[in-house]
Amino acid sequence: MADKKRIYLSPPHMGGRETEYIQEAFDTNWIAPLGPHVDAFERECAEAAGVKAALALSSGTDAVCLAARALDIRHGDPFFCSSLTFVASLAPLVQMGGVPVFIDSDPGSWNMSPQALERAFLDAEASGRTPKAVILVNLYGQPCDMNLLLPLCLKHGVPVIEDAAESVGSLYGGRPTGSFGKFGFYSFNGNKIITTSGGGMLLSDDEEAIAKARFRSTQARDPAPWYQHSELGYNFRMSNILAGIGRAQLKLLDDRVARRRAVFGRYREGLGDLPGVSFMPESPNSRSNRWLTTLTIDPGASGTTNLEVVDVLAAENIESRPVWKPMHLQPVFRDATYYRHDGDESRRLFETGICLPSGSNLSQEDQSLVIRLVREAFR
Repeated sequence: MADKKRIYLSPPHMGGRETEYIQEAFDTNWIAPLGPHVDAFERECAEAAGVKAALALSSGTDAVCLAARALDIRHGDPFFCSSLTFVASLAPLVQMGGVPVFIDSDPGSWNMSPQALERAFLDAEASGRTPKAVILVNLYGQPCDMNLLLPLCLKHGVPVIEDAAESVGSLYGGRPTGSFGKFGFYSFNGNKIITTSGGGMLLSDDEEAIAKARFRSTQARDPAPWYQHSELGYNFRMSNILAGIGRAQLKLLDDRVARRRAVFGRYREGLGDLPGVSFMPESPNSRSNRWLTTLTIDPGASGTTNLEVVDVLAAENIESRPVWKPMHLQPVFRDATYYRHDGDESRRLFETGICLPSGSNLSQEDQSLVIRLVREAFR
C-alpha cells in the first residue's frame, strides 16, 4: 500500500489566493487573533448566509458553546437533537449540564424526523419538561425540511440552533442554510467544503446576541482600564491569518459546491445500477452542497456490506467511512431518551451507510478507480 497514492475522503482544496491574504497579514503585522481579515470575513459570511451578524471563532464547536450560553442552557435542562450527527453538535450543551433527547431520522432527508419530533414535543408538554433548544443538523450538507420542523418548534416556543457545519453553500427554498434558527453555525475544519484550517462562524439576525457572544468569546473582559471580569468567558476567537484563508476560500464557494455536486453525479451514474444501493436523497425544496457523497448498501440485495466496501477501498489506500454512529447508540449516551421515526431509521443508516471520497479536487481518474473498486466489491 505504501507505493499507492492516498485518496482522501475530503481533503482541503486551496485556490491560490490564500497566500496573498496570509502575506498581507504578515506585511501588516496582524498575526495575533483578530484584525482586518477577521472583520471582513465576518461581514462576508453574514452576507453570504443572509443574516445580520456573524462571529468568527476557532471552531464550529465554539459556536455551539456560545449559542448554548446565549440560550441559558443550565444543569438539568432538556434539549432535542438529531441522533444521526457528530458529537460536536451537542457536546457543549451536555458539558453545561443539558440533558439530550435524541430524535430519529426521516428516510426522505436523513435529517430530523418531523414525525418523531412532534411526539417528543407532545411528551415534553405532558410532563412539563419543555426543551430549552432544538438542534437541527443539516447532515452531510443536506438541509433539514425546515417547512415541517420550524413550525413545530415555533408552536412550542422553543428556539432553534441550526447546525450548518457541513452545509456551507447549501440552500433550502433558495435561502442559505445557517440562517434558519435563532442561531446557526458553520465549520471551516480542514475537511469541510471551504476551510480556514480550523475555525467556525456563529450566525444570527440577533445583532445584540452576537455582540454578547463576541464579548464572551474574548474572555468576557469588562470595559475597564485593567483586566476586570463580571462573568467568565472563553478564548474562542479566530486568528487574522486563518480568516485571510477563509476569505479566499469563500470567494470559491459556488465553484466548490458545483464540483462536489458533480462528484456526486458521477457516483450516482457509476454505482446507481448496483443492487441494494440507495444514495442520500435530496429533499424537496433544497439544494445540497453534497459535502460528502453518502449511500446505503442493503446486504441482502447486494451480497456485501458497507464495512466490506470500506475494507476493499482501504486495501488500495483509499479513505472512506461509515456514516456517523447515532448518538443514542453511543456509550456515553446509553441512558438518553430517543424518539424513533417508524423503525430505528438512524440505526439502519449507520449499519448500511458509507461515505465515499468526495473532495472538490478529486480527479475523474481517481473517482473512476473508486467506482471500479466498489463495483468489484459487489461481484
